Amino acid sequence: MRILIPVLYRLGIALALFAVTMFVPLVIAWLGDDTEPSAYGDAFAITFACGAFLYVVTRAIVGRAARELQPREAFLLASLLWTVPPFFAALPFVFHGLGGGFIGAYFEAVSGLTTTGATVLSGLDALPPSLLVWRALLVWIGGMGFLVLAVAILPWLGVGGYQVFKAATPGPMKDARLTPRIAETAKGLYGVYLALSLACFLALRWAGMSWLDAFCHMCSILGLGGFSTHDANFAYFDSLTIEIVASFFMVVAALNFATHFRAWQDKRLGAHLRSPESRWTVAVIALAVAAVTVALTAHHTYPDWTSALRAALFNTVSLATTAGFSSADYNAWPAFAPLLMLLLSCFAASAGTAGGGVKMIRALLLTKQAGRELTRILHPRVVNPVLLAGVHVENKVIFSVLAFMLAYGIIFIGLTLLMLASGLDLVTAFSAVLACLNNLGPGLNRVGPTATYATLSDFQAWVCIAAMLLGRLELFTLLVVFTPGFWRK
Repeated sequence: MRILIPVLYRLGIALALFAVTMFVPLVIAWLGDDTEPSAYGDAFAITFACGAFLYVVTRAIVGRAARELQPREAFLLASLLWTVPPFFAALPFVFHGLGGGFIGAYFEAVSGLTTTGATVLSGLDALPPSLLVWRALLVWIGGMGFLVLAVAILPWLGVGGYQVFKAATPGPMKDARLTPRIAETAKGLYGVYLALSLACFLALRWAGMSWLDAFCHMCSILGLGGFSTHDANFAYFDSLTIEIVASFFMVVAALNFATHFRAWQDKRLGAHLRSPESRWTVAVIALAVAAVTVALTAHHTYPDWTSALRAALFNTVSLATTAGFSSADYNAWPAFAPLLMLLLSCFAASAGTAGGGVKMIRALLLTKQAGRELTRILHPRVVNPVLLAGVHVENKVIFSVLAFMLAYGIIFIGLTLLMLASGLDLVTAFSAVLACLNNLGPGLNRVGPTATYATLSDFQAWVCIAAMLLGRLELFTLLVVFTPGFWRK
């Protein structure tokens, strides 16, 4: 109980804050989009009431001056803020009778807030604008993490904000501060996020999208979530200009926002040029685009290499960055191409982004550690520290990365076996778990780019939900809550 009270106190405030975001689709429905506004009004009332109830009940115990959060409490708060709000975010889908019942609605909400982009909905072209905006807004909110948003705009919630920020921030190296105060760091990151969002929105509108499409796709591109407003996804637009603009901003969104922040402070791109993570992310994606283009051309999938390059560019960038959009049915491509793109989603995105997977910085550290071990075999007494951008990486960081990779492999295999045991075929089970664990969205076969997750059973949907939450919370943040030692005094 002692650990729960300060956590529930802050959860109540966060829920009340989250309820306010429902005013956006509520206003759109009020303006007249053939949707009953009460669906959002009721969802707002329920969410705000629950948040206010938690706040009022726990404030009497916490008092006016909330004590600083301890690391255990920060991990619990982070876990609750990714699992509880989706219940309320699902209410508009439930009230509209969408998503195949509450499980489907919760799946959709978790997918949005974790920026996974897996969907159980079809007939998107016929959905009212308010629902399309609500889906997109969930991705945008989850893109930087509403936990970080809370730290940024509510300093009084940020008591102990450093612990919360560390628990919510993806990547193995979380101790570096961009500014002396963690609230200022969060504000700076959100400032970059807002600036890029505005630039992406205007660029998509200039490229030919409608205002609604530009807003919804901007939310999904910056959040790397993959929710579209059309069943055909980007194939609906059939525009090279739109695909180039979207590809550019997907790559930008997949680069570390801390590095964006430093580049903004310096007013130059030197921060990205000095960052091995940024350089390798761009280089790996470029090489993968070239490899997929060659494969599509060699197999005569497209009539000429320019068409192959266009398809390879957009879809490879989309899957590598874990955005999850599509402009073609890559299920029908030679097996090498979709498999390569799926594997890229494991590590191509940078830490400090909405992208999922292992992250590029972990891949770099693992590669350097492997090189160090090879050197140690040849020269047992050599002193060969792991350096990243000229900075010595402590062994504790290397050990945490190795532990993460072990947990990642065990969880991936375990969840895949569960999906196989439930009756799914190997390709669907493998790709669904990989896509959800990497917060990618579409997989292959029954969950491919032209299909949805609606064909999965309730049990299979819960497995995917677990994978999405584990992927978004970087495994240990959620797993530690289920260890017996976490709850001991």
